[in-house]
Amino acid sequence: MQTFDLEENGLRALNEALHAQADDTNQTAWEIVNAKGSHAIAVGLDAPIEVTVKGSTGYYCAGMNKQATVNIHGSAGPGVAENMMSGKVVIEGDASQYAGATGHGGLLVIKGNAASRCGISMKGINIVVHGNIGHMSAFMAQSGNLVVCGDAGDALGDSCYEARLFVRGEVKSLGADCEKKEMRPEHIEILKDLLEQAGSDAKPEEFTRYGSARNLYNFDVDNSGAY
Repeated sequence: MQTFDLEENGLRALNEALHAQADDTNQTAWEIVNAKGSHAIAVGLDAPIEVTVKGSTGYYCAGMNKQATVNIHGSAGPGVAENMMSGKVVIEGDASQYAGATGHGGLLVIKGNAASRCGISMKGINIVVHGNIGHMSAFMAQSGNLVVCGDAGDALGDSCYEARLFVRGEVKSLGADCEKKEMRPEHIEILKDLLEQAGSDAKPEEFTRYGSARNLYNFDVDNSGAY
């Protein structure tokens, strides 16, 4: 394992070292110590490596992630895993606002709570939150799955498109054009798989599904499978 002291060597040197890794690298495991809330840690990775951050992070940790697995042993500031393309990001603590924003793929796991706008404009990412989420989460969510094992705040799914929203607890209010949906067998299977990947022991049958009422945009029947 490669150990990198962020306080001693600096953020630029860290990200340069991580960006230098390729698909065939033998430096597949990295541990970052003395994170101390630094911003933009492990951003723009594009190699099948595993990065463990010891401590909490600031803005945009693991943004634009591709292929890598990033484990944050603490809480994460705003924009964690923003515009994520693939790979996996796991946060042992809480996440601040707009976690997973505009994500196109991969899996984001938040083992604590997430603040407002979790999954805003998500475009294919899967997000599993073990705790609660704040207001305006999944605003304009286009595709992908948002799984919430706790409660959801105001205006869930406001102006959403084709994303699936699964909430185990209470929803304070639904946003514009978001409604409760039927939970069909295929949704149970999707949810079961995501919960297993996220290490949650919640039961799929305990969740309610929400999604777009399809009144605020031109619905394309070719995308009907998302419902």
